[in-house]
Parts: sequence; structure tokens; C-alpha cells
Amino acid sequence: MTLTERLTLYEKLMRLDKPIGILLLLWPTLWGQWLASNGQPHWLILWIFVIGVVLMRSAGCVINDYADRDFDPHVARTRERPLAAGKVSPKEALLLAAGLSLLAFLLILPLNALVLKLSVVALFLAASYPFTKRFFAIPQAYLGIAFGFGIPMSYAALWNTIPAEAWVLLAANVFWAIAYDTQYAMVDREDDLKIGIKTSAITFGRFDLVAIAICYAAALGLIAWVGLQRGLGAAFHGGLAVAAGIALYHLWLIRARDPKQCFRAFLHNAWFGAAVFGGIALDYLLRGL
Repeated sequence: MTLTERLTLYEKLMRLDKPIGILLLLWPTLWGQWLASNGQPHWLILWIFVIGVVLMRSAGCVINDYADRDFDPHVARTRERPLAAGKVSPKEALLLAAGLSLLAFLLILPLNALVLKLSVVALFLAASYPFTKRFFAIPQAYLGIAFGFGIPMSYAALWNTIPAEAWVLLAANVFWAIAYDTQYAMVDREDDLKIGIKTSAITFGRFDLVAIAICYAAALGLIAWVGLQRGLGAAFHGGLAVAAGIALYHLWLIRARDPKQCFRAFLHNAWFGAAVFGGIALDYLLRGL
């Protein structure tokens, strides 16, 4: 196998060819960066976090595939992943994940001690999430904490403390993650039932659409609360209104529980996160004019 072919396999293992995961990590991190900086992000810190998002999402994907290497061959959507197909060895995967995690840690060394401590928690969350599918009824909630941990880390980097609003925003991300990852899990529900993996799509059962709707509403409500506490105005609420419309569109897409439409709705969640961020950023921008 040539070096180019090997690097292509690593790219697929890190899911760099599928940026949706990066976006689902990036948007809540940007929410935190803009709110913690009152719309005036520290550009060095911002870029550290953006690059860190890419590195940690890549490491998380590698760890996920390592953990699921015995399950993925039995799922139609995942059987051709490099580890599942035997094109990359488990040892290679672990070394790659370790290298990516080390780069992410080196990246945050210029930041304060609180961020360094939180980075250990973030690494634990990323490494342990794949294994929660063995015993948690709703592992998507754990995923929401892992994907949203850039929020408290953003406040820590800029404030050297973590205020209550950061935890509220993290809770909002947990509800959003349950909503979008349940849509994702609905794609594989039949295969997951056969192999014994736990997901929210299985746990919610016939109430899956209601649960997704409630989670979207809870996420929007918590984000709105943060905006109200900050005194954000019409642009912020306009962004939330657009996000709410996107959520309703997703519920319409998945109404028949068709796997292709569920996956389409999952991918479209990048626009939900973008709408929330757009409202926050525009509100602060208009204040500065």
C-alpha cells in the first residue's frame, strides 16, 4: 500500500471527508467564544479552539471506530470503515488517536491552568463516549456533553472561571445533541437492535418524534434564557426563530421515519447551530455599529 493510500485511509478514519461532525462541535464552541467575549473574540484563543475542535473530533472518530470495530462490520452504513474492513489495524488507530490528542494538548499550552485541567476532562469524555453505547439508555446525552465541552472551556480561557450561563449553554447543547443524534440513530435502529447497542432511537421507541421535538424545544429555551440574561436583542431572537423553523423542518423530514430522510435531517443540523451562532454574532455586531 502506497503512502497516499495509507493517508487516505487515515483521512477516512478521522472522518475528514465528512465535516458534519466538525460543524456540530464547532458551533457550540463558537456560541461560547462569542458570548464569553461579548462579541469580541480573542483571535488567538479563537483559532486555538477551532483547530482543537478539528483535532479532537478526529481523535474521537478514531476512538469510536476502535471501540466499535467488532460491531461496525454488522451495520450496513459502517461496514466499509477502514477499521471495520480490516484496512487499518487497531494498533494504528490507537497511535493515530494518541497523536491527535497530543497535538490538541500542545495547542492549548499557552492558555491558563483551568483550561488545561478541563482538557483532561474533555479527553476523557471523547475517549469514553463510544463505550457508553454498551450500557447507557441514552448515550446521546453523554455525546452532548462531549461535543459541547468547548463551551465551558471557552469561558475558562477568557474568564478564568466558569459562570452558570456556561453550564446552561452546555445543557442546551446536550438537548440539541439528543435531538440530532437520535435522528442519526434512527438510520441504524434495525441493525443496532440486532447487535445489542443502546441508542436513544431504541430507548424512545414509538415516542421518538415527540422526544426529538421536546429536546429541540428545551435547547432553544435554554439558549433563549442565556440571551435574556445577557440582554441580547432582536437579531439574537431572530436567529433562534430561524433555528426553530429548521427544527420544525427536521421533524417534517423524519415524520415517516425513513432512514434516508432521518440521515438528511441529521446532516441539516449544521444549519441549526449556524442559525443560533448567526443570531448571537449579528446581535453583537449591530451593537458595535
